[in-house]
Amino acid sequence: MTTHSRIRQLYTETFRQSAQLFERAQGIFPSGVTHDGRYLLPFPIYADRACGSRKQTVDGPEVIDYWVGHGALLLGHSFPAVVEAVQRQAALSTHPGASHSLEIEWAELIRELTPSAERVRFTNSGTEATLMALRIARITSGRSKVIKFAGHFHGWHDLLIPAADAPHGGDYVTPGVTAGVMGDLVIIPPNDIAALERAIDEHNPACVIHEGNGGHWGQVPVRAPFIQAVRDITRHKKVIFILDEVITGFRVAPGSFQGHCGVVPDMTTFAKILAGGLPGGCLSGRADLLEALSFENRYGQKMKHPGTYNGNPLSAAAGIACLKEIAKGTHNEHANRMAALLRRQLNAVFAEKNARMIAYGDFSATKILPDYDGPRPTTEDFIPLGGNHVQLDRKLDAALSHAFRCALLLGGVDWMNWGGSTSSAHTAADIAQTVRAFAEAIDMLRADGFAV
Repeated sequence: MTTHSRIRQLYTETFRQSAQLFERAQGIFPSGVTHDGRYLLPFPIYADRACGSRKQTVDGPEVIDYWVGHGALLLGHSFPAVVEAVQRQAALSTHPGASHSLEIEWAELIRELTPSAERVRFTNSGTEATLMALRIARITSGRSKVIKFAGHFHGWHDLLIPAADAPHGGDYVTPGVTAGVMGDLVIIPPNDIAALERAIDEHNPACVIHEGNGGHWGQVPVRAPFIQAVRDITRHKKVIFILDEVITGFRVAPGSFQGHCGVVPDMTTFAKILAGGLPGGCLSGRADLLEALSFENRYGQKMKHPGTYNGNPLSAAAGIACLKEIAKGTHNEHANRMAALLRRQLNAVFAEKNARMIAYGDFSATKILPDYDGPRPTTEDFIPLGGNHVQLDRKLDAALSHAFRCALLLGGVDWMNWGGSTSSAHTAADIAQTVRAFAEAIDMLRADGFAV
């Protein structure tokens, strides 16, 4: 976005209070933000309220929200049953520093929805859950190496952050991650079963970890047959299979992505929807593997696991209320249906305007791919560019990315960079307004000199 662009001018005029708050934040936080994804030029919006599918900015304009709490809010913002549960628990205790009955009820709901969850251990985030999964895999297998797929995100800890982002195909040097840590990580292309077999045979790993329905919530889509093949191969070769359902867990269906695919992983990581929008995660899986957390176990060594807020009663209360709603199945169905409607209508607008963009995705996710000149989709399961992960998961022009988000915000839509997720609170009216905002954004981008 150029300094004198029309988008920048209108954006600055519309969100003046957000600009003032960002000026304060820059003196406190690195780059003025507390999460990389919230970084936006010339400044991010600030919200002070949210309900259903919408957020209220401090500046006044209300925006349709496709961040949905970074994917944690399938029920939408401030869902009444979740709010009531948290308020009730807050009056009883927020942090007793003791075991409590809610953690049991929460875990029992996870087991009811997830047949693979023989045992459960709560953490504070998805990052902690995947970290735990790797350590348990190493303790129980006696091996050290881990196989991950390029482009898959499993949290920001040293052991799995390499190769989470483009560009792909290089040495994946990651600032702050040592060569010793990198030596235990084997990175292979996504959707390549032959590469997986070769890597297992060559490295004899402790585990294979896979992100739900593909890297970055299906940016490079993965379908059920591939996950089934991964499960078959890892079982045959006696390698632990970890399915990272931090995003897909309880979102794609009550039984999560593994239920959709009909597979039983050895261990599963959950977070986001698990805790109803509050902080919380967990590792679940085979009882014999999670026994590594027990004080007396067959492995002769225990995995140490403290954590001040593990199973916090506020998160447990929110998670229980949320999972009881998820069990109905209607919330998942509605969110998936709204996303499919959005993808269809966006592609119709892109075709009408001859825009070099395409919308694609599965379940309640919608991905936008710019600089696209390929065929338009004719079916719901269309994958652009033949699923080439190097082309689908690539670094995009930063100026275009910032201008695109600002233009959409001017149209009343808060889009999560180049992707968005729907909730059960999104309506057909929301979708219609969103499509109009995209059409207007394309016109604004072109007026500012972007070739879209």
